[in-house]
Amino acid sequence: VQLQASGGGLVQAGGSLRLSCAASGRTLSSYFMGWFRQAPGKEREFVARIGWTGHISYYADSVKGRFTISRDNSKNTVDLQMNSLKPEDTAVYYCAAQHTVSLSYDYWGQGTLVTVSS
Repeated sequence: VQLQASGGGLVQAGGSLRLSCAASGRTLSSYFMGWFRQAPGKEREFVARIGWTGHISYYADSVKGRFTISRDNSKNTVDLQMNSLKPEDTAVYYCAAQHTVSLSYDYWGQGTLVTVSS
């Protein structure tokens, strides 16, 4: 599976961005999908996760109520809608795929940079 993240950019605080992760090479319908981020000088952290049917999702406390993860298995894509962005959301965002029988994420995208100005 190859994952391609896109949609990053520069936005003012309070604004919105929508990230998209497109997969090729294999259908995503058997994978849990997640978004992670890594800010400058910090370790990568979990942002959101969605089950393979799209009915169950989990969020980091820091983004709960502001970010929404969704997926379209027919298009092999996973999106992250980010609203009410804050400067502390500035990071490189990565999408990742975990097969339902795996204990960890198997595939990672290359990352897309989100910069939130104050």
